[in-house]
Amino acid sequence: MSASSGAAAQRLRTDPDTVERDLAKLVLTVVELLRQLMERQALHRVDKGDLTEEQEERIGMTLMILQRRMDEMCARHGLRMEDLNLDLGPLGTLLSPTGPTSG
Repeated sequence: MSASSGAAAQRLRTDPDTVERDLAKLVLTVVELLRQLMERQALHRVDKGDLTEEQEERIGMTLMILQRRMDEMCARHGLRMEDLNLDLGPLGTLLSPTGPTSG
């Protein structure tokens, strides 16, 4: 094993007992980021008047269902929505605060 691969192995700390939860956390973080982007885009389109009433209703229902599924998936893996928010250091956090439990 070379020195560089040994250093990489030390930096990459994986725990076989939590690998499934950690992978779920990563995937759910990406899905939540996309959900928030879609929600912002939908709100922007509503504000601009680009959507019919039917389209607004369909988008609203879709976003509510996706939020519900996200809550279910988080619960299934022992996560809270707050757990998905990555700290980007001086840039702040990855996700926008959502819901009353976010800080």
